[in-house]
Amino acid sequence: MSKAAVPGPHSLDELGPAGDVLSPCNVCREPRLEGRVVRVGGRLIHDASGWRLADAFDAMGVELTDPSAAVHASIAVVEGTLKEQSLVGAQIVHQQRIDATILPLEFQRLFDRGVGQRLRLRARILGEVRQFFAAEGFLEVDTPIRSTECGTETHVEPLSCKGGYLITSPELHMKRLLVAGVPKLFQLVHCFRAGELGPLHSPEFLMLEWYRAFTGYKAMLRDTEELLHALCRRICSSSSLTLPSGASVDLTPPFLRLSMRDAFARFAGVADAAELAERDEDQYFQLLVDRVEPGLAGLGQPVFLFDYPATQAALARVSPTDPSVAERFELYVGGVELCNGYGELNDAAEQRARCELDRQRRRALGRSVPDAPARFLSALEQGMPPASGNALGMERLIALLCREERIDAVCPFPPDAV
Repeated sequence: MSKAAVPGPHSLDELGPAGDVLSPCNVCREPRLEGRVVRVGGRLIHDASGWRLADAFDAMGVELTDPSAAVHASIAVVEGTLKEQSLVGAQIVHQQRIDATILPLEFQRLFDRGVGQRLRLRARILGEVRQFFAAEGFLEVDTPIRSTECGTETHVEPLSCKGGYLITSPELHMKRLLVAGVPKLFQLVHCFRAGELGPLHSPEFLMLEWYRAFTGYKAMLRDTEELLHALCRRICSSSSLTLPSGASVDLTPPFLRLSMRDAFARFAGVADAAELAERDEDQYFQLLVDRVEPGLAGLGQPVFLFDYPATQAALARVSPTDPSVAERFELYVGGVELCNGYGELNDAAEQRARCELDRQRRRALGRSVPDAPARFLSALEQGMPPASGNALGMERLIALLCREERIDAVCPFPPDAV
């Protein structure tokens, strides 16, 4: 790398061969560069601490030989000597002048609000997830995000898309792969649901979904707790997760398991949650939100809530030992619901009947009524093996690992920036 100073603004073509320009984050992590003349590119900003050069992740101080030539918030390449992770005797090699009246909102979101650092951590977490499932012998698959079919559940509203739907979940297609003979599969996929917006909800979100053939749903409980423990160890260097509130939650398996009946009896004073759900679904959901979920958060440990009322089975099979409940579970960590898993229903006739009942309910509620998912139902008729599956909201998990309360803090583009 040449040590000759390059005066004044120049074109990008004059900057030298590819790889000649470093970013602040690379420089800050390269102690072997100390004392060398380096070229660093980023956004040149000025504040109370003086001039700094920043990218989405890091910033470094810059002592300019000619500060009058610098423009605040400009895109720049500067050359100088690296000393104690700052650049001294720096000259501007290239500068793209920015209108001072334009606020750099894109840069502010990632740098000033710390989203850039969390995006780096997000990428690392996704890589760790893939390594976990690869080590377990799962096949990573890629299913469509637009389909002519969608689920019929009453609590999920699909988004129409040119004669089809953006998927609310990859479930229907992944189960077709189970039918085709794929025994263990997972994927990370963007899903879409209308009307979902809040600190832990977005119309578009990243889902981790996985299935095991020939296993009961308790295998999903083990997968889930082992995955979270592994991520916490790798990302936080500990078995304990520090929540946004500052409280600590130990993610060492096994997690607490609590049946829905026991949870309602303990936190809501209801003897039989399954009976209540069948008799008065609205009151069931109200107590779940107002009493049960806060009660779970107060336990101070991760909790699997299982044996949901049969009326809330969705695509789970009814328990063969207790027909009043379904093989469905959810995991709560720090009061946040992270996942929804099933011992999967593979009875085509029962699934078809549930779809028709859901469609009747949607019609009665005045909501859109999708056709029954014919290809999915046909696949079940061809024979789906006994299986278990789980769907985990990745942004929620990433937010917890980053000690953030809102998922938009770990997304490159939150809903209001799309």
